[in-house]
Amino acid sequence: MEMSELQTPRIHRHFEDELEKLRALLIRMGSLVDEQVELASRAVLMTDHESARFVLKRETRVNEYDLMVDALCQRILALTQPVATDLRLLIAAMRIDSEFERIGDIAVNIAERVSVLENQGDMLEGTGLKTMMDEAHRMFRFAFDAFINNDVTLARSLFDREAAIDRIAHRAFDLLIDEMKRDPLQIEPGAHAMALLRHVERLADHATNIAEDVIFIVEAKMLKHQSQEKLPSADD
Repeated sequence: MEMSELQTPRIHRHFEDELEKLRALLIRMGSLVDEQVELASRAVLMTDHESARFVLKRETRVNEYDLMVDALCQRILALTQPVATDLRLLIAAMRIDSEFERIGDIAVNIAERVSVLENQGDMLEGTGLKTMMDEAHRMFRFAFDAFINNDVTLARSLFDREAAIDRIAHRAFDLLIDEMKRDPLQIEPGAHAMALLRHVERLADHATNIAEDVIFIVEAKMLKHQSQEKLPSADD
């Protein structure tokens, strides 16, 4: 038996090991980001400054995972010749890593709003912020679970949820604009509240992007920039 024939199974096992390391890194990173979102939500809804400080303190850990995932993806691409399915996983892994990192940044941005909105509980309650925060966090968890389990059905369920979040956000912006017109003293806190709602809306967008990447891994279908009406059904 030639040496190359002996090396091939060994190279394949090494490649599989690298892919498992990549999935494990992404799962640990996603778990950390999930906790960051939960703490940021608690911070702004309960004016919990300790949770806000904890989110800010741990931002560097999310960034460290981002660098590790990126380095591992580059190493795998440089040293192997992945087949189509594995190449899709690598491409999606790099995109999901980027989504996780951005969601981590959003958690930090939300936590940073705690102090400026500390005395605006009534205004925030009227916007439906808690409903938005809970739903956006739920969407992230669904997207994360869909990635872990390659669950396309769960991934597809996020598209309708994103549309619901957008409807809540649009109503909230209208309410805030009316309040700012009625009372000039509400202009500054209203602007901060609108920025906060934008962050939550973007969190839901990134969760949907992760869902699209899961569908890309499993079905090799690219859903970026497609309207909801044109999205392929689960039976396509």
